[in-house]
Amino acid sequence: MDTPAAATPENARPSPTLVRGMSVTDATLLIVGGIIGSAIFLTPSDVARQIHTPLMFLLVWAAGGFVTLMAGLAFAELGAMYPEAGGQYVYLREAFGDFSAFLYGWIMFIAGVSGGIAAIVVGFAEYLGKAFPVFTAERVWFSLPGITFHAGSFSARPWTLTTGDVVAVSAVVFLTAINVWGLRKGVWLQNISTWLKYGALAAFVLFGFTVGKGHWSNLRFSGGLSEIVHPSFPAFMSAMGVAFIAVFWCYDGWEYVTWVGSEVRDPQRSIPRSLIVGILCVIVIYMAMNAVYLYAMPIGQIAATEAVGQTAASSLFSPFVGHLLSLVIAISCLGAAGCCILSGARISYAMALDGLFFHRMGAVHPRFRTPWFALVTQGIISALIALSGTYDQLFTYSMVGMVLSYVACVMALFTLRRTQPGLPRPYRCFGYPWLPALYVILIGAWLMNTLIERPMEALACVGFMAVGVPGYIYWKRASVSQRL
Repeated sequence: MDTPAAATPENARPSPTLVRGMSVTDATLLIVGGIIGSAIFLTPSDVARQIHTPLMFLLVWAAGGFVTLMAGLAFAELGAMYPEAGGQYVYLREAFGDFSAFLYGWIMFIAGVSGGIAAIVVGFAEYLGKAFPVFTAERVWFSLPGITFHAGSFSARPWTLTTGDVVAVSAVVFLTAINVWGLRKGVWLQNISTWLKYGALAAFVLFGFTVGKGHWSNLRFSGGLSEIVHPSFPAFMSAMGVAFIAVFWCYDGWEYVTWVGSEVRDPQRSIPRSLIVGILCVIVIYMAMNAVYLYAMPIGQIAATEAVGQTAASSLFSPFVGHLLSLVIAISCLGAAGCCILSGARISYAMALDGLFFHRMGAVHPRFRTPWFALVTQGIISALIALSGTYDQLFTYSMVGMVLSYVACVMALFTLRRTQPGLPRPYRCFGYPWLPALYVILIGAWLMNTLIERPMEALACVGFMAVGVPGYIYWKRASVSQRL
């Protein structure tokens, strides 16, 4: 009597894998949709508080975009070389080893991605409440006693569940479910929301300049060089550094396409094209938006206004249009959150495949072909952070580490050119070595300025990384033991 063959690597059913289902258009829209959330409607005021002349205000946004493009060109070569899930995690692993890659993946898991998703969905709930008062965040469902920690001290403060909290968590659940359901479902949602926001922004700029009640004199620059650098050049450079914190935050999200590298069709061509075209599109959109803001009101008023987009819309058209813009911002936030949810889970998935994270994170749904467990875990953590109210702090604290990872990956380009000269490079970085070197110098100087101006953010980032070191030691030892 024949007996069934034992399950061996040769005859066992192969594990499901991710599927390459994203076109170059999908990848480009992922970049545009991932970058443009609510920041462009809010943070111009942060920049205007540091930069007081219209010309320099616009130049800062242009400079931030082209500095981002420098990194994008380097990532284009890396992404074509290693079209795998995890993106930066893979580049750091190949160039500098497991430890640096793990630190990046760890801080993205506990703060960068999850905190970013939480901040975006909270913004979605806030602006949806402004567009439709029935969803207002101020409505309290219930309240419980609690203790909060802030600025080094404890204080008694009740924890409340508001309608805004319910909307934010519901957004996380909905977007996570869509992305678990299948890659194409998540991509369709991302594409629709991106085209909607692109059309709304294009209409805002077009009608703002043609029929809006603005003033071209707001964009006029009549001062000389002394006005630009007043009161002193060192103080001016420090102000520029602080302004770039807001600008780089607005441009963040361009790296998403590298995180889904294993799901992009023809990645050797699609990843470089989508990075370059996507970043250039966002530069054009941001320059146009900030120009129309200046057309709507003087730079001093921009600096004094938190909700710049709504104030500009009300000034150009009417308070009703300013109110309507809340719905546009809500849609923009929902699309950006979807892009982050789709992409972010691929980092922890890649770490799990290397044995440097919870093994379950590497599970792929046998029917939907998505990293379902990583997506669900990411969703739970993001929802909890949204409810805790610490999303702004976590995302801000991780920003230093995220920018540091960009510098490290650009440096990885130099390392891999030297250590892996024979590796196929379907795309070679434009301007190498000068543009990548300039990026490292500029962002290195910016990081130094940030350490001086915002030391708490840097210290918190180091603290987040340190917390993950014991986990790395455990998973590394376990991985080595399994191989022996």
